[in-house]
Amino acid sequence: MAPASMQVAAGKIVGIYYTLKSTAGLVIDTNRRGGKPLVFLHGGGTILPALEAALLGKSKDDEVNVSLSPEQGYGARKPELEKRLPRTAFPKGKELAVGMHFTTQGPGGNSLPVAIVGFDGEEVLVDHNHPLAGQELHFQVTIAGVREASTEEVKHGHAHGPGGHHH
Repeated sequence: MAPASMQVAAGKIVGIYYTLKSTAGLVIDTNRRGGKPLVFLHGGGTILPALEAALLGKSKDDEVNVSLSPEQGYGARKPELEKRLPRTAFPKGKELAVGMHFTTQGPGGNSLPVAIVGFDGEEVLVDHNHPLAGQELHFQVTIAGVREASTEEVKHGHAHGPGGHHH
């Protein structure tokens, strides 16, 4: 009898191939097109907790389809995160366009994504909501592999690539 395949559990290193689609079926993101699997320490906070929970107990080659509500994903859209900034808040001479993304420093020093959503005279309309906030997310996942985490990976809280960590 063949040995049982290792299962996804907290503290294991898991590799996945995934496709993320919108409710309309449009591909938002995927690593299946010639990409390498996304490798992470299960329980390390790298991926969405509800997606992590859906992978528990799965083994190599298992397929998982899971839909996440906005609250399980990136939260509801918050209108208060839409702001008007003066053009002078952006680098002088920088060409600005709707759809451009920047990272700004928020209170407490954390990074905040910001997207330009419009213009009104000398004001730039920006949105600090996560681009996927308010959306239902549909994941198609294939488990590429599961292995034991090294002591160093557990200590650092994330998976390391071949040959050790690179940070």
